[in-house]
Amino acid sequence: QLQASGGGLVQAGGSLRLSCAASGRTFSSYRMGWFRQAPGKEREFVAVSMSWSGGRTYYADSMKGRFTISRDNGKNTAYLQMNSLKPEDTAVYYCAASAGGNVYREEAYAYWGQGTQVTVSS
Repeated sequence: QLQASGGGLVQAGGSLRLSCAASGRTFSSYRMGWFRQAPGKEREFVAVSMSWSGGRTYYADSMKGRFTISRDNGKNTAYLQMNSLKPEDTAVYYCAASAGGNVYREEAYAYWGQGTQVTVSS
């Protein structure tokens, strides 16, 4: 029901835009979030959009100013624009949908995409 795409290999300082296409149901009332998991590390929060109407967004500290989360209501798709990428951003990125709870924690998300690999070379 959530399909993440847009990952790839990019040089440090470059940009990528990830997409998360929702299908099978409407996620308009859900919070849409992005998490990532680097090799050997736990999955961590990246960003969250609290509503489809372009409301509040929150970011992990290390992503502030570099990453932007957004939504396209008509396409039922969420995006993560990533700029000024660093090698430490290398990870599998997951999109997820939450109906409530602490949106900084993965336990709040009932629906998950399959993940898309982002590799940043130095």
